[in-house]
Amino acid sequence: MKFNPTFLATITLAMATSAAAQTMKPGLWEITNKMQPGSGEMEKAMADMDKQMAGMPTEQRKQMQDMMAKQGMGMGQGGAGGMRMKVCMTREMVERNEMPSQQQGDCKTTHSPRSGNTMKFSYTCAQPPSSGEGQITYVSDTAYTMKMATTATVRGRAEKMNMDTSGKWLSADCGNIKPKK
Repeated sequence: MKFNPTFLATITLAMATSAAAQTMKPGLWEITNKMQPGSGEMEKAMADMDKQMAGMPTEQRKQMQDMMAKQGMGMGQGGAGGMRMKVCMTREMVERNEMPSQQQGDCKTTHSPRSGNTMKFSYTCAQPPSSGEGQITYVSDTAYTMKMATTATVRGRAEKMNMDTSGKWLSADCGNIKPKK
């Protein structure tokens, strides 16, 4: 199986969707995402990507890891079925209740008004085809959790999965991680 950037884009959309809030601190955030796939296809696809990365020549694997790191991403770092990434949130992004745009393709997100420390949202993407809905719970301005149900196309078939995400603020300085536009 070839490395599938569309699959990766869908995963990162789900992770990035969770990174917006009206009271979040601007700066560098680490997002950890754990997936519970419905049919096992998503889990197989991720295992295939991990296996493919492991089978790459050292130099090629390093190039791929460096490319992902520049985007603030790392695979296989969130535990089984998980992924960890870093995103940079500017003050303007936080004030606009915006989400970092890691996804590729045509995606639209809607938010319900925030109620206490929770906010519900939903999204749809035309490319890659996917949709989902979830709820974010803000623990503080430096931490949140999220639960989301999503459907994505994997290997030509619809795959339903649940995701548990947590975010934590790391620092006011984003270092070499650039905010997405």
